[in-house]
Amino acid sequence: MHDELLVVRAQLGERDAFADLVRAWHDPVHTFARRMIGPRDADDVAQEVWLAVVRGLPRLREPARFAPWLFRIARRAVTNRLRAEYAQPAAETTAPEPDVGDLVADRATIAAGLAGVPVRERELLILFYLQDLSLESCAEICDVPVGTVKSRLARGRRLLRDALTRKGPQR
Repeated sequence: MHDELLVVRAQLGERDAFADLVRAWHDPVHTFARRMIGPRDADDVAQEVWLAVVRGLPRLREPARFAPWLFRIARRAVTNRLRAEYAQPAAETTAPEPDVGDLVADRATIAAGLAGVPVRERELLILFYLQDLSLESCAEICDVPVGTVKSRLARGRRLLRDALTRKGPQR
């Protein structure tokens, strides 16, 4: 309800309300981008997302649907970045590095495992498990039926489990 009120206030032109939305949602958006494409481009993608939000917020008809709308924008920005990266000649393409920083070894292992999961499954694992979005919100963000979300999550879990089993703990 708090986010919904902030959205309405921001749509009415209150800069403080928009700033509060950015403060509340920047970290989840940045985390999603970082886990999808690596730390190198996450800042740029997050910036693109917030520019798109500024442009599109007046047209958001259901303020209660802000989170799925925001992550749909983030997903588009990530997809565009991945397309640009894959369009590069193979010699220039590098796989995203997991941002492990000061994280514990288990989180580093999971981040490395996620990097090995295909994009469609990885984005759903991140949205559902790490961003705590509902199946319905994930379906809306990815523009697929809920059943597809469930099957991609199941496949993603299996692929992540296989990747973690092969790598074992990195200690």
